[in-house]
Amino acid sequence: MNKTIPPGRVRGTLTPPCSKSYAQRALAAALLSKEATVLRNLEFCDDTRSAMRCIETLGARVEQVDATSLSIAGGLAPRGSRLDVGESGLSTRLFTPIAALCHTPITIDGRGSILRRPMEMMIEPLRALGVRVRDNAGFLPVEVCGPIHGGETEVDGSVSSQFITGLLLALPLAERDTTLHVHDAVSTPYIDMTLDTAERFGVEISQRDYREFYIPGGQHYRSTYFSIEGDWSAAAMLLVAGATAGEVTVRNISMLSKQADTAICSALVHAGAAVINERDSVTAAHRPLHAFEFDATNCPDLFPALAALAAAAEGVSVIRGTSRLEYKECNRAEAIREEYGRLGIEVDTSEEDLMKIRGGQVHAARVGSHGDHRMAMSLAVAALRADAPVEIEGTESVAKSYPEFFEDLARIRE
Repeated sequence: MNKTIPPGRVRGTLTPPCSKSYAQRALAAALLSKEATVLRNLEFCDDTRSAMRCIETLGARVEQVDATSLSIAGGLAPRGSRLDVGESGLSTRLFTPIAALCHTPITIDGRGSILRRPMEMMIEPLRALGVRVRDNAGFLPVEVCGPIHGGETEVDGSVSSQFITGLLLALPLAERDTTLHVHDAVSTPYIDMTLDTAERFGVEISQRDYREFYIPGGQHYRSTYFSIEGDWSAAAMLLVAGATAGEVTVRNISMLSKQADTAICSALVHAGAAVINERDSVTAAHRPLHAFEFDATNCPDLFPALAALAAAAEGVSVIRGTSRLEYKECNRAEAIREEYGRLGIEVDTSEEDLMKIRGGQVHAARVGSHGDHRMAMSLAVAALRADAPVEIEGTESVAKSYPEFFEDLARIRE
């Protein structure tokens, strides 16, 4: 599906979908509780639906209470031998250790870009914890057969924190205590989200500097009411739209959130935008923007939003952390360089782990999303400053995280 985005200003107030990162963690924790859990303020994007399929296959009974709420009766009792994770990297790395709690073989499989994303970091740690694993040279599909026993193992955290999240949520149900030794952990705010979710469900996990985690075995998840907060990854796109092309207020978000992408506010301020932080909303308004420097190593999902911001800033902005972008829905560093180049914006990725973007006039062009939801949104925000309409190919990709993005963008156009 293609969409044509005309240039123009924006002004208004929007509520983004819920944090799919929190939603998937909460769905997993609800599965592991033997009692009923109520999750509120859910947005049923593709990734959330992938997690819902996984928990139902693993034994949860899911009932939709209203348009944004679920009642989940948990309990591991697999109804099938195959988990369909769709294209969700988090669901893949989250539910593989959880499936390994089961005594029967379960295959984790997906489609599209997830089949090209590396999963080898899961194999040896699971085997060290007593799981039989049949892998596919480090890629999906992967078959696991538990139960996971606990014990002690080392985990490579340099590619993603998502597998650490899966282990942290699964291991409280192991029969033995576990110590995880994690090397080179990245995206540590996402680990904080996992620890927060576990705590809300009554599970105890201790950690030291994200290098060592101690998880007592034999614990029990208790049911809870969990209202999912707004998604800062989606909010970042809307705030950048306000900072570059008008003024936008985003509701149901808080700077006190543990989500990594709250860091967008720091980038906006460094670039010269006006940012107003209130109790449950943040507003970004346009001011003359200048080049900025930003380290996105621990919040790599911000790169597409930062690209749109840098394109509107005078001078050369420097963003660190491109090594985190190769194994997303696409190679995002290359996608940003290619597609923003078509818009007339110079992007240099020649230096290791570094992206330099020279701001300037955005020109009309036909650009592609590379099947990446965040690229589609980034290009739409950049198009607001173009000298003529920009056509974006593959806009259906936004269904992965923010199905109503283009409708919301249209609502705030002046």
